[in-house]
Amino acid sequence: MALLERIREDVGSVLERDPAARSWLEVLLCYPGLWAVWTHRVSHRLWCLRLRLPARMLSQLGRFLTGVDIHPGALLGRRLFIDHAAGVVIGETAIVGSDVTIYQGVTLGGTGKGHGKRHPTVCDGVFIGNNANILGNITVGENSRVGAGSVVLTDVPPNSTVVGVPAHIVYRNGERVLITDPHDIKDPLSDALIALSTRVEELEERLGSAAGQSVPFAAEEAERSAYRVELDQLREYVSMGEGI
Repeated sequence: MALLERIREDVGSVLERDPAARSWLEVLLCYPGLWAVWTHRVSHRLWCLRLRLPARMLSQLGRFLTGVDIHPGALLGRRLFIDHAAGVVIGETAIVGSDVTIYQGVTLGGTGKGHGKRHPTVCDGVFIGNNANILGNITVGENSRVGAGSVVLTDVPPNSTVVGVPAHIVYRNGERVLITDPHDIKDPLSDALIALSTRVEELEERLGSAAGQSVPFAAEEAERSAYRVELDQLREYVSMGEGI
């Protein structure tokens, strides 16, 4: 694709997805996320030519100018939109598909010091909210959404919405996903929730068995009823303050 066509495509994608963008000139002059993507394309070309040091130097210059740190080894698809472009980090072996939207503070990072593929693969049409962290060699499926502040540590199926720390699925294929097993949340407090749920089930079973044998607290209720009747009878003969 010709250079001018690619520039036109990038600018058009920003105008389409950002309601604050009003003109081509404004996008060209005021969108550092777009500059970061263009800088990366040049640094990535140098990286592929094994000019590693110049590639890293150019990527660091782009980081200084835009606030976006994209390793020159990362693979970026077409029409990537990085909104606000502050604090975004994309690691060396990350793969980002086409028509992806990334907000400020997002990290596509690794989880260890191993070599090889250690960063995420983000498929086409994914939306990543601000300050989300997608870590490790995992895959975020097509047209999925990652909620703001989420920490994604496992694969995300296509057409899903994930939120939380760690992230769990709340919508899939447009339908709400109800979580009935606390293990599905993978939260540090899952064990406490499981213990509480087990205790509630035990108490419900005990109350149910007691109800089957006899009416709970029947004797106490009968005593209270008799006492109320006795008080009502006394009110007919005793008035407040009498006998003082």
